[in-house]
Parts: sequence; structure tokens; C-alpha cells
Amino acid sequence: MDDLFVARLMSTGLKTVRPDTLVEDAADLMLDNVIGSVVVVDGDGELAGILTRTDFVAIVAGQEPKDQTPVSEYMTTDVLTASAGDSIRAVADRMVEAGIHHMPVVDKEEGVIGIITTSDLTAYLSTVQTDSP
Repeated sequence: MDDLFVARLMSTGLKTVRPDTLVEDAADLMLDNVIGSVVVVDGDGELAGILTRTDFVAIVAGQEPKDQTPVSEYMTTDVLTASAGDSIRAVADRMVEAGIHHMPVVDKEEGVIGIITTSDLTAYLSTVQTDSP
């Protein structure tokens, strides 16, 4: 893993917006391209910022007047799940294939018992020790 560099794993098909792009247009771009962020660049193509899904949570939470729409109007109902005994590799593969970042962990008797996220997988990868060649 020490000889695996960022260039090998990074995505290069960036979607960018300008600082004056409307939030609604940025959201449409993200949804249309099934991506979790857009890079904000100035007129010279220099990095000005990034807008992420988490930023949109803050936007919705900060709306005035408060939105009265129930989550049932927007939630995903065809949810991919994992079980506690699934291998990390299999779960990671399923998440990548589906383009998702959160997978509830369910048990037949207990129902939902947890969630595995791409942050969990990243944290795990950062601790994996490999032998030097």
C-alpha cells in the first residue's frame, strides 16, 4: 500500500461550478451525475471551494421558513443492506457498484443494528498494515 499513490485512485472526471452558480443548479448537476460534491473554480480555473452533500444538509436545515415536508417524500426506499457477518470487501464492492456511501446493517431478529459507511471503510484502510516488499 505504501507504493499506491493518489493518482492511481483519484477521479478525474470532475464536475465544476463557478462561485456565482445557483445552489439549485449545483444540486441538479450533482443529482444528474450521481456525485457527492462539485468543485468550485473561479474564472481562471483556480480552486475556490467545494460544495458537498453535507453542505446541502446545512442549507436545508437553515431554510426560513422551515420546510414542513416529511422525509417520506424524499427518502430512498429500495435500500441495500449488509449483515454483520458480511465481509468488508463484499460490502465495499457493493457500495462502489451501487454508488452509495451508507449501508444499514440488519439482523433478521433484531432489525437494524448499525450502519457501515465509506468513512468507516476509509478509517479501516488507513489502519491496514502491509508487509514491505
